[in-house]
Amino acid sequence: MRTDHPARTAIRALIAVLLTAFALFFVLPMVWLVLAATKTPAGLLQDAPLAPGSIASLLDNWRHLMSFQDGAVATWMGNSVLYAVLSVALTLLVSIPAGYALALMSFKGRRLLLIVTLVVMLMPATALVLPIFLEFSYMGLVNTAASVVLPMSFFPFGVYLTYIYFSTSVPSSLLDSARLDGCSESATFARVALPLAKPVVALVAFFSFVTNWNNFFLPYVMLPNSDNYPMQVGLTQMLAATPTFNPVVGANAEVQPPELVLATLLSITPVLLVFLFSQRFLVAGLTAGATKG
Repeated sequence: MRTDHPARTAIRALIAVLLTAFALFFVLPMVWLVLAATKTPAGLLQDAPLAPGSIASLLDNWRHLMSFQDGAVATWMGNSVLYAVLSVALTLLVSIPAGYALALMSFKGRRLLLIVTLVVMLMPATALVLPIFLEFSYMGLVNTAASVVLPMSFFPFGVYLTYIYFSTSVPSSLLDSARLDGCSESATFARVALPLAKPVVALVAFFSFVTNWNNFFLPYVMLPNSDNYPMQVGLTQMLAATPTFNPVVGANAEVQPPELVLATLLSITPVLLVFLFSQRFLVAGLTAGATKG
């Protein structure tokens, strides 16, 4: 026991050092990002990296950011919310019943449909952008909300998550009992299976929202008009108007680096809020689903 104790202490100390190093590696850039938004352009270059700025500079940066291209940032944020929320709603409307059908119903072509879902899930999303663009261009839907919302609602990963959940956590005997009591298939799904599927509904909604909010390439291709841009695409215009990333703009720069940092923080805030407020619900829901299963 005495010979093992120093070894265990050394291992724990080493683990603590490694965890601290990893924490600093990931936390320090975020701390710098938050502090950079409170500085002036000159202070960002001259002050110490982790030196805080001032509330006055933060408010000044916010005013300049909101006045960029006559309030384009607010428009882009509104577009991002619209696209993400509509896509999540359509994803849930399609993915949950599809996963239920693949898991608990027997029909011709079921196995083939499941294989196709898995194959499409493994394909890079960018590989589908060009054919989707050609399809929507033919239908005259380019530069509309539908050209972004409909493709983002196609979420095979959500179908697969739902399939796994219904296959493992919902007893088929419970559904058979409902059918014997006279419930139709749709009533069995709505009254029995769906109330038990709250954990997977939360998971699909969360992953769908995060994926859609961070989607860049699809809206970049589909939306040539900047008034329809989501925030992630709008940031590219701000990069082009920032002298640090585009020296050509020089003294005529519309965006200064602290304002760009503030825009970046603004763009990731909704995802952080959704994660923080849904984390407890997701964990509780998963535990309840496992208990019921």
